[in-house]
Amino acid sequence: MFYIIQFIIGGTVMLLASWLSRSNLHFLSGVITLLPILTLFNMRLQMKSMTTETFHIVQQNAIFGAIGMVLFTALVFYFSSYWKPGQAVLSALSIYVIFMLIGKPVLAFIQA
Repeated sequence: MFYIIQFIIGGTVMLLASWLSRSNLHFLSGVITLLPILTLFNMRLQMKSMTTETFHIVQQNAIFGAIGMVLFTALVFYFSSYWKPGQAVLSALSIYVIFMLIGKPVLAFIQA
């Protein structure tokens, strides 16, 4: 259940960041630029409070999530040349969800 909540929160943050990047308000660009800095700050906090093994597992999950995000973005780009944007996004999203659901057990197997 916690994995699904993280998925929803992460997706919402990315959606808001991409939506806000189209704005003419300059402070929003600063917020979007701040996201990688917050990621680095979060990693520093993780290093302080996690064991080396737990931190390694978290980073594996982060890499897996980043690959999923690249897959999603590339699929939207690819599908949008053949279908309407809405269909392209929904198709890419369904493949992304399948990737994330199948990848979780694969990551657990690799970590074991």
